[in-house]
Amino acid sequence: MAHHNALSRLSVLSHHLGVGEEAPCLARQDTAAAVDESVRPAPGGGKGTLTVLDNRTGKKYTLEVSEGGTINAQALKQITAGGDGVGLRTYDPGYTNTSAVISHISFIDGDKGILRYRGYPIEELTEASYLESAFLVLYGNLPTRPELAAFNDSVMLHNGVPRAVEDVIHAMPHDAHPMAIILTGLCALSGCHPEQNPALAGQNVYKSREVQDQQIARLIGKISTLAALAYHKSTGRTAARPNQRMGFAENFLYMLDSNGSPSYRPNPRLVRALEIMFILHQEHEMNCSTAAARHLASSGVDVYTAVAGAVGALYGPLHGGANEAVLRMLERIGSVDNIPSFIAGVKSKREKLFGFGHRVYKNFDPRAKIIRGVADDVFKIAGKDPMIEVAIALQDAALSDDYFVSRKLYPNVDFYSGLVYRAMGFPPAFFTV
Repeated sequence: MAHHNALSRLSVLSHHLGVGEEAPCLARQDTAAAVDESVRPAPGGGKGTLTVLDNRTGKKYTLEVSEGGTINAQALKQITAGGDGVGLRTYDPGYTNTSAVISHISFIDGDKGILRYRGYPIEELTEASYLESAFLVLYGNLPTRPELAAFNDSVMLHNGVPRAVEDVIHAMPHDAHPMAIILTGLCALSGCHPEQNPALAGQNVYKSREVQDQQIARLIGKISTLAALAYHKSTGRTAARPNQRMGFAENFLYMLDSNGSPSYRPNPRLVRALEIMFILHQEHEMNCSTAAARHLASSGVDVYTAVAGAVGALYGPLHGGANEAVLRMLERIGSVDNIPSFIAGVKSKREKLFGFGHRVYKNFDPRAKIIRGVADDVFKIAGKDPMIEVAIALQDAALSDDYFVSRKLYPNVDFYSGLVYRAMGFPPAFFTV
């Protein structure tokens, strides 16, 4: 397997090493309309009151409705009807209709297929750099040039990992899953930075903006190095040391493919493609990973352990492994000729359709449209994946069939992303990383 993975990436490199075009200069669009909150409908109808009639007792209750269109679950405790005397509770194990936090980070309109980070449409943010978008998500505004330069320097300065972390990773089996290695590395980092650990430095340590910013830079910088170490654990090769003179995505590909050659430069178009993929997965409301990190952080644990919990949630195939499931599905279909029988199998519940539908989006996932364009760019460099024809034909067949359209089953972010990663030479086990 290690030999196969190494050959896979070397094969891709042979396609793109000779391509030297510079990435196009990307001009930012005007975003004034995108951030105009006056045109946004009031969530849930807006602020007011709700009158509840308990048919069990005949009593009426008035509950406050917030500006966000929510009621406080604690207000339901006043609704009692004898029995054990305990008030009414909500039951929503899947967070299907529960708001656990007020956030201004992202906005999703699933019916219209809209995704925004801090008010900026995702379609526009993919014209930014990864660290520009990260700064926006973290701090609420796009950085000025000096702010971006300082943020970039801070992240790249912290992308090396302590020797103790490397030793822990080296001690793991060669066939360990990449996500298990990332988890191990994050937990090891927790032990290497005691000054940020509330259990050692006190519960008020994260009230310091300096401590917060340092951990942000460390996490963003070091996670790419952990990923490179995880990748080469299976290839048997040694990840190159981080190149702090490069950009974030460029340095990541350098660590994977340079074999330690300081003159190596990744293809700028592949760097740009990977950067867009990073941005598209940067933020998505209260998903499973975010909820896991918040649960852990609420106990006062250090940030590396909290993020390790989020990574653990992403490790699960129902959260982060869907794009790998799409690839397996396409390979099982095999050819365009087999799509009609596969579609019939889906309708009769004999087959499962991966990469379509979303708990939030009831229209096209806007990220899927962007990834489709990224796929075309990557295929021009690395070669066309034979499964893309099957994917396009399957999409066209599903979108022309009322069975899927009436159920609002449209392609989601996972439908094309696996094909992009495979074309870039990544093995399926690495997709979630």
